[in-house]
Amino acid sequence: MPAIAPDSPPRAPPIKYQTPLGTRWQKEKAAAGQGAFDYPDDAKYVGPWIIGECVGKGASGHVKIAKHRKTGQLAAAKILPLPPAQQAKSEKQRLGIDREITMMKLMNHPNIMRIYDVYEGEKELYLILEYVEGGELFDFLVNRGKLAPLEALAYFKQIVYGLNYAHTFSIIHRDLKPENILIHSLNPPLIKIADWGMAAFAPPSLQLETSCGSPHYASPEIVNGHKYCGTATDIWSCGVILYALLTGRLPFDDKNVRNLLSKVKVGKYEMPTYIDPLAKDLLSRMLVVEVSKRITMAEILTHPWLEGQTPGITYVPAPPVSELARPL
Repeated sequence: MPAIAPDSPPRAPPIKYQTPLGTRWQKEKAAAGQGAFDYPDDAKYVGPWIIGECVGKGASGHVKIAKHRKTGQLAAAKILPLPPAQQAKSEKQRLGIDREITMMKLMNHPNIMRIYDVYEGEKELYLILEYVEGGELFDFLVNRGKLAPLEALAYFKQIVYGLNYAHTFSIIHRDLKPENILIHSLNPPLIKIADWGMAAFAPPSLQLETSCGSPHYASPEIVNGHKYCGTATDIWSCGVILYALLTGRLPFDDKNVRNLLSKVKVGKYEMPTYIDPLAKDLLSRMLVVEVSKRITMAEILTHPWLEGQTPGITYVPAPPVSELARPL
């Protein structure tokens, strides 16, 4: 009887669009030096999943491609180190991880990355997530530049649809940026909101305090160190992303972080004349410093610019609370 060949560690399929300027991950690997993220020699198994090459790295851990041994389905294994139990910060970190898992299990929406499995080892926790093969919206914009108005609208609609779904469950993302929005397909455009590691449960009446997010996308209230309304700060970040989709650049930018934060605090940015008037109106109502005057999610969903035709893009509402009987 011939010997059974061992499973090979999976590799990530190539991105389906041209990247003449490279991707963020390619640049990070190059900066890390030769051999830092080499393809593994031997297969590693986590449950029915074969763990392969590293495809991303963040502050909390790293992500490797995974493949189901029986079905061949690809997934993304987010690997989080578990600190020793005796460390004071261990319990707080674990609560944060458990919160992320609970929120992801609660949500089931075509524009939100799904979670399949969770496995705990002695030193690491494995979150087996939906694999989104098109890479980051950030890399797409870096290599493409500004998008045509209807193409930008197609991407923006999905970000808003997914975020509105999360907000219905009082889930606030708090770290929205193109790096955390993944492209599943290009025709029709399909995106998934990812990385819920900084997300929080926050009903409308609750003011949040933790400073989260990247400076370019953080709201003025966060930059000022104030308590903040979670939904409103997510909407500000969406406004920054919309500006990037329409212009290929960021509304608030400066090499000096202090100058950057000063611009965010006063909402100082330039509105290009070529932007569609309806898109301009929406942007000007999202990037409003005074929270009480900032547009709400319900108002965004009924804004005239969102009435533009985007074939293949479907609004999926959240189910009524009475139907939420899924086990966590």
